[in-house]
Amino acid sequence: MPKFSVEVPHQLGQEEAVNRVQGLLQRVKEKYQSQVSDLEESWADNVLAFNFKTYGFKIGGNLTAAESNVKIDGVLPIAAMMFKGRIEQTIRDELAKRLA
Repeated sequence: MPKFSVEVPHQLGQEEAVNRVQGLLQRVKEKYQSQVSDLEESWADNVLAFNFKTYGFKIGGNLTAAESNVKIDGVLPIAAMMFKGRIEQTIRDELAKRLA
């Protein structure tokens, strides 16, 4: 499966970055409730493992909150590749808002 990656820099430190991004996927699900379903998330320290469906496509990956950035690495179904840029930009925009 094709991969995607989004990295957003911040100056918050790791602990504050984790605090700000906790619940991010739930807020995204609420904002895009007609487009996101089957949300699963699990935190282990500063790493969030996640899975969800959007437009029938299953997307999963990991979010890692570090001292100076938050990075999301994930996989997309081949059928969703035409939406890769839009998916990455939406994730980048939501992360930037949370980390501002």
